[in-house]
Amino acid sequence: MLSAVSVNVSAPPRAARSALLPIVPATLVLACVFLAPLLGLMVESFREFTPGRVGSVAGAPFTFANYLELASPSFAGVLIETFETSVAASLAGLFIAFPLAYCAVRRFSPRWRAATIGLMITLVLLSMLVRTYALELTFGSVGVLRPLLLSLGISPTSRWYIEGLVGAGLLHAVVPICTLTLLGAVQNVDPRLADAAKSLGAPAWMAHLDTTIPLSLPALVSAFLVALTFSISAFVIPMVLGKGRVLFVSNVIYNRFGDVANYPSGAAVSVVMLGVSLIVVYGVSRAQRLRRRSP
Repeated sequence: MLSAVSVNVSAPPRAARSALLPIVPATLVLACVFLAPLLGLMVESFREFTPGRVGSVAGAPFTFANYLELASPSFAGVLIETFETSVAASLAGLFIAFPLAYCAVRRFSPRWRAATIGLMITLVLLSMLVRTYALELTFGSVGVLRPLLLSLGISPTSRWYIEGLVGAGLLHAVVPICTLTLLGAVQNVDPRLADAAKSLGAPAWMAHLDTTIPLSLPALVSAFLVALTFSISAFVIPMVLGKGRVLFVSNVIYNRFGDVANYPSGAAVSVVMLGVSLIVVYGVSRAQRLRRRSP
């Protein structure tokens, strides 16, 4: 009797250990490829930098100077500009992607639906460098539309136009991602709910506003976070389209590592950007969870 009880008691932990075995390789790979370099980056961010060298000296003393120099209006301006442009592009991408996903699921024929999904997948897989230079050669300062822009009184070299061009580049990238993210959510929404609301006298736009959008809200939040994560980490788009007048944090990181060879400073910027991004993602996710719990 006691042996049977002991076997039954010890069985669940043994089963739990067996269930964890398949994730051991993935955990080891994640620890070696992601966590270890990230830990090294954090350690490097506290090292003292000696001008004229590539990176920090071996055994360099620890210091907070790399973080203190980031408490400046110039870096704060770059950080704010990065998030302002990224949030605007992500929200605009949602406004474009949601109707597109809805039409692909509810309005298009199977052939057009397959064509739309195929186009979105193609745009996602297309090289970001190719798409960025396509925008530059069309809408840039030497693009084919330059005479038209000048005739309309729009200067392709003005700051507001360059900021809009960078936003358009981000929008060009996030719309396909958001559309593919929202397809499944729209598909799972029962269309009879909107039909029932319309049968009770609600206009079509109000029926979708009260049924389709609230039921798709978790997917909308997920698509927004994916788009925001991509946008704030974009490097090629602000580098090519920004022409040095619009800088993202990723460009600052590249300059610190590549041009100045100040690895500790670049590591500090990277750690700060990672921390701010995690806080933003956690805040949006937390707000969504609280909203779902509220009556």
